[in-house]
Amino acid sequence: MIKIYNTLTGQLDEFEPLKEKEVSMYVCGPTVYNLIHIGNTRPAVFFDTVRRYFEYRGFKVNYVQNFTDVDDKMINKANAENITIKEVADRYIKAYFEDTAKLNLKEEGMIRPKATENIEEMIEIILSLIDKGYAYESNGDVYFEVDKYKEGYGKLSKQKIEDLKSGARIDVSEIKKSAIDFTLWKASKPNEPSWDSPWGKGRPGWHIECSAMSRKYLGNSFDIHGGGQDLIFPHHENEIAQSKCGCGGTYARYWMHNGYININGEKMSKSGSFILLREILEKFEGRVIRLFILGAHYRKPMEFSDFELNQAKSSLERIENTLKRIKDLNRENLVGNNKLEDLKNFKVKMEESFIEAMDEDFNTAQALGYIFELVKAVNKSIDEGDISKEGIKVIDDVYTYLTTVIEEVLGVKLKLEPEISNISTELIELILELRRDARAKKNWALSDKIRDRLSEMGIQIKDGKDKTTWTM
Repeated sequence: MIKIYNTLTGQLDEFEPLKEKEVSMYVCGPTVYNLIHIGNTRPAVFFDTVRRYFEYRGFKVNYVQNFTDVDDKMINKANAENITIKEVADRYIKAYFEDTAKLNLKEEGMIRPKATENIEEMIEIILSLIDKGYAYESNGDVYFEVDKYKEGYGKLSKQKIEDLKSGARIDVSEIKKSAIDFTLWKASKPNEPSWDSPWGKGRPGWHIECSAMSRKYLGNSFDIHGGGQDLIFPHHENEIAQSKCGCGGTYARYWMHNGYININGEKMSKSGSFILLREILEKFEGRVIRLFILGAHYRKPMEFSDFELNQAKSSLERIENTLKRIKDLNRENLVGNNKLEDLKNFKVKMEESFIEAMDEDFNTAQALGYIFELVKAVNKSIDEGDISKEGIKVIDDVYTYLTTVIEEVLGVKLKLEPEISNISTELIELILELRRDARAKKNWALSDKIRDRLSEMGIQIKDGKDKTTWTM
């Protein structure tokens, strides 16, 4: 039985889907005003792994992750560059897919809606909230009246309305009934995108976006809602209130939140340091970054550093070296006597332990520990030698199991074929010269394609002011 730590209940709850052997899951995606940073990367990798594990256990997964493509930061960037907000969104959504492709996110079957494509659905919920007395219009803005929600505002974040009111800053505009009422619709302002609505031109508030998109694709009730810890309040708290009051249903039944990534012991938002995934990919492969993220329990904070990533790189090399040893074993004229019964039994035990770890709130760190125990055991068996025909079948079964759970469940790509190491310096320099020509002609697609193909071959390039350098 899979158990999930449910932020709503504050405990491990047994997972019981609304539909048998089917999971509906909504995860808050990025606001596309810039390249994604390592903090955005953690939920992208973790919830992709959750999806993969459910599928490994025989579930069908309906997975939705949105793009917020209208936002104050996006508007500011568009105005600063004298382009449309859509051009900003298109640029960074494209960059998102370029960067996350290297993390091996499973895009097949994914639903990735954009906020701006679901304005009508948002207006529909807001109208319902007004009709039911939970929201009110004021000078073209629309607000959710928190005092009207009697079912438990603050239940997710474990806060009381009275404490929130006493801690709220005074609302000098005096257009809201209470300082803690939150925005559903914003009246149009100069140099901002806007849409027609019953309250005049304007744009949606942030919180209503996810309520509308999750409802459209998963219904008024669905299984799992995920995101980072920083979204618990106010974003997810407000989602619950507006969805349950405006649409009915239970909304999300299980709430999962991943921990922060720290830099020098301090979370990124406080330190002011946002390390872009693209910058990290210049030094480390996406599969190494993915293994690094899965090396800690998702609810715990993680320390980010080159040291930690190098450890993940070494761990991945250890796995691959063992798998390559298995591939290179001589399978001809086996005359040994060792049937490797102990390894066979140990593999079964590790398979069970892997399932137990993942069933217990998707404990990828512990699951990886069992993988490494099996790696150690198979190395010991190979070192001892005297392997029989029956024994080699056991080792091959270990190979199949390890490659399956590492690649298909954890989503970490393995490189088990020999690397091409005899590429001449002259050939690489010629390729880079062709890339420089492409960049000079502003053929960015060809330039990026050459860079990506070189990266796949183990050649990392870095564009400087005057020249491009490369390493293998």
